Amino acid sequence: MKKNKLGNTGIDVTKICLGTMTWGHQNTELDAHNQLDYAILEAGINFIDTAEVYAIPPSPDTSGLTEKYIGTWFAKNPGIRESIILASKFVGPGMDWIRNGRGLHAPDMRAAVEGSLERLQTDYIDLYQLHWPQRSVNKMGKMNYESSMHSSLDHEEDHIVSLLRAFEELQKEGKVKYLGLSNETPWGTMKFLELARKHNLPEIQTVQNPYSLLNRQYEVGGAEISLFEGVGLLAYSPLAGGVLTGKYNNGQMPKGSRYETWGSARQKQNLNDRALSFVESLQNIADKVGISVTQLSLAWVNQKEYVHGNIIGATTLEQLKEDIDSINIRLGDETLHEIDSIFSQNPNPATY
Repeated sequence: MKKNKLGNTGIDVTKICLGTMTWGHQNTELDAHNQLDYAILEAGINFIDTAEVYAIPPSPDTSGLTEKYIGTWFAKNPGIRESIILASKFVGPGMDWIRNGRGLHAPDMRAAVEGSLERLQTDYIDLYQLHWPQRSVNKMGKMNYESSMHSSLDHEEDHIVSLLRAFEELQKEGKVKYLGLSNETPWGTMKFLELARKHNLPEIQTVQNPYSLLNRQYEVGGAEISLFEGVGLLAYSPLAGGVLTGKYNNGQMPKGSRYETWGSARQKQNLNDRALSFVESLQNIADKVGISVTQLSLAWVNQKEYVHGNIIGATTLEQLKEDIDSINIRLGDETLHEIDSIFSQNPNPATY
């Protein structure tokens, strides 16, 4: 299994990171354990990503279940934890059932970390990420950023420093090792780096943002930061919620699929005529190469040097095996040129 460095940590992680957000909603505990058995014990993946709010979609009934399933798997496999790079997340604002919806409130970080540690049945988290910014940001395709969306610069800087100090305290206790961001903007990423350096506090190592052939917005401002600063991209939704598998082509809506389960709000973000037309064009390229459009899409993400982890999640073991096998595919220059040609005519048709 191909590995690369995680941010500036010096740690080797597999380029494929096992995503877990469906465990507890679309997937049972047994499903989760079967996926872990295959991904970790057979395929050789050493990188797992989760969050305190998972399973997704968020619900008071399922929050924390994903971490619990990982914890029971660790308990069944004594000694395996030390070989795993485990990432989790501190939930952002808006989840009223988690600490009254306060979100990234620095005094709550300790309770969040300790809650995750208990559910995960471990003593430490390797990469602890801030799930989404506390401030208002344009995400999931939102446009028209306005001054009314933000508070003062001093307020935002004080908030960031408070989070860095809370993390440093937990880091000194050995409960967390490295810090990452998620759903963050280029401004936010650079501000975290600037303030960490100014105050001699822990620097961020990664940013986890959506990135796929249907949504390449990270290339506009984020990729440059990744390459110059060493802040690795952990690419989530590399299949745009399954759209890049082709299973939604021709008006299909497979029973039990993500968009059938989640409903119309999420469908509008990725399931549109432009996105589906893009996938049909990709299918032609995949057919020429002799691989599935799923593997074409994942292999493309795998080849990006600023991607330090391609977060792959699946609802079936068969899907997971196909996804993981993408690491063995190398797309040639001609194929990459064909993909870019399609993209230039139909850029960023999805937002998530």
